[in-house]
Amino acid sequence: MTVTTIIGLILIGLLAGILSGLVGVGGGILMVPLFVFFLGISQHNAQGMSLAVMLPPVTFFAVYNYHKAGTIDWKMALIVSVLFFIGGFIGSKIALQIDQRILKKIFGLMMLIVALKLIFTK
Repeated sequence: MTVTTIIGLILIGLLAGILSGLVGVGGGILMVPLFVFFLGISQHNAQGMSLAVMLPPVTFFAVYNYHKAGTIDWKMALIVSVLFFIGGFIGSKIALQIDQRILKKIFGLMMLIVALKLIFTK
């Protein structure tokens, strides 16, 4: 691993962590494109890396701050978490069967739809 790659990983991790705590995004929305475009890894590897980063309790302190402020509905979070677990398994199985060029297009389209929705709705 080169020094440039290590610096890139440090910057991606820091930026993703800050954005995750600030606006609740960082994993797929930020890390995947940065892994692909700045580190040159494949779409499949980038998606796997993004998920691997979130595997340990990386958001513990961010969640703790929101919990202290009383802004987390733990019942709702538990329901979504269980289904996220199941959906992540199913989605990863599907993603690994799709050519990475098509997967990039699907990923980009999802980001575009979300961006347009956020920009143009109240």
